Amino acid sequence: MDIEYCKDRLIAAGVSFAPGLSPEEISAIEKAHDFRFPPDLKGLLMHALPVSKGWVDWRQASSAEITDRLNWPLESMCFDIEHNVFWLDAWGPKPADNQSAFEVARKAVAGAPRLIPVCSHRYLPDSPCEPGNPVFSVYQTDIIYYGANLFDYLCNEFSYYFGRPEYAMTGEIRRIEFWSDLVDR
Repeated sequence: MDIEYCKDRLIAAGVSFAPGLSPEEISAIEKAHDFRFPPDLKGLLMHALPVSKGWVDWRQASSAEITDRLNWPLESMCFDIEHNVFWLDAWGPKPADNQSAFEVARKAVAGAPRLIPVCSHRYLPDSPCEPGNPVFSVYQTDIIYYGANLFDYLCNEFSYYFGRPEYAMTGEIRRIEFWSDLVDR
């Protein structure tokens, strides 16, 4: 992924940037929030930090704000368990009370790769910690692939500025434990 090209296209799309995160800042964020940035996302954030609406300002956001964004996939899943009869057969019979059902979902999500917010409700899994993980659009349990990788995601999200006439997935999509199963269901 050509990071400078991506930054240029994102600036054209109206995205604002702050100076990139330092290795120490990256390490502190990862330690504080118990995940690792995959190399492609880390490279972008170290080159230039997107700070526009929807993006996580990893330098200025409070720990609580970051935690809220990290917890969004689970919280929105719990919403669908309570309000939209979402339940996975693999979890066994659904408990009668919501708190017990939420605990089953919490354990399932805790055992899955952590989803790192990229922009708005688009997330990149932290595992495997290598370039090329897909970007998921996560809105409650409406979970789809929004890019086969980070670059593909940027081309889809900001298609006009990347010269992509329409949403398209390019390349093979890496399967991600748990999350890919939700896409497939």
